[in-house]
This record gives sequence, structure tokens and C-alpha cells, in this order.
Amino acid sequence: MEVNQEMTKKSQRDCLLIREALENNNQQAYAELMEYYREAIYLMMLKMVNNPYDAEDLTIEAFGKAFRNLSQYTDSNAFSTWLFKIASNNCIDFLRKKRLNLVMLDQSYENEEGDPITMDIQDSMPNPEEYLCDKEHKASMRKVVAKLKPHYRQLIELRYFEELSYDEIATRMQLPLGTVKAKLFRAKHMLQSILKNKNI
Repeated sequence: MEVNQEMTKKSQRDCLLIREALENNNQQAYAELMEYYREAIYLMMLKMVNNPYDAEDLTIEAFGKAFRNLSQYTDSNAFSTWLFKIASNNCIDFLRKKRLNLVMLDQSYENEEGDPITMDIQDSMPNPEEYLCDKEHKASMRKVVAKLKPHYRQLIELRYFEELSYDEIATRMQLPLGTVKAKLFRAKHMLQSILKNKNI
């Protein structure tokens, strides 16, 4: 990726980091990109879902999706605009699945540069075909989760199947809150590795 000298200093910095991440698989470059935008993404997620635990999960997911698709980024838009769009769309999917009515449709959302973020919100109620597919998807996911070690499997089941909060999981499993968060983070990465080899 060539660095356009007409870009802002921030955009040039981002492009250099992206090039370093893609061409050299430089983990420090990924870490720096995350460091620059993590707080802004988290605050936007928190504004949209009004739950700090969900906002933290969604922040991690947004960076995961962005980094997996980093080769698709072009400098026709600022990296921050592209990243915020991924984060907001992922959050809308989350809200739709959760059947939460926390996004006010008459409220506008902006990225850190003040540009409006457009949100395509469709009817969240599944039709009969979607309902059957969702049931099949959940059954498939349970099979994948079953491949995890018991303590990681239990954490995933409590968080995503029983939909307990981090605090509730910590109480149920008699673990410190930080341990729960760290183990769930590792468990999600293990799941991603398994899912890469499955068509789910």
C-alpha cells in the first residue's frame, strides 16, 4: 500500500502501520492501530448498547473483523472511517440478535472525525426459514463449543447460551472477574480457530 503524501499525518501514520502489518505480519503494528482507536470504538459501542461488558466484547470483535479483512482496506477513506463502519455494523447485528431496542433511530452517531455513520436497520424478526436456519446454526455451534476443554466450554456456554454477565459468571464459577474475562478471551480465540476449518 503506497502512502499518499496528500493525506493527513494521521492517515499517513495509519497507512504505514497497515502496510507494516500486512507485508511483514508485524504484531506491533496491529497493536498500535488498536491502541490508537480502541477507546473511541469502545465509547461508541458503549453509547449504542449501554452495557460496558457488551461494549468491550464488541470492541474486540470489531478489531478482529477489521484485522482479518485489512487487505480489503483502501485509502479512499480514512482508516478510522472504515473501522468505525465495521464496528457500527457489527454492533447493529448484535443488537438485532439480542432483540434490544437500545439504538434510537432518530439519534445520529458519528465517528471520531465527526462524520455521520449510516446504519442499515432491517426488520429483526426472523421468517420461518431464518428461524430454522438459526436453530441449525445454534446446534452446529454447540457441537463446535463441545470441542473446547471443559472449563473453556463452560465459560462460553454461560456467556453466550445462558447469556450471563461477566459478574454472574464470576459468581457462578467462583473466579475473579479478571480471570473470567481473560479466559473468555482465550476461549473465543480457540473457537475462531476451530470455525476457520468449518462451514458454519
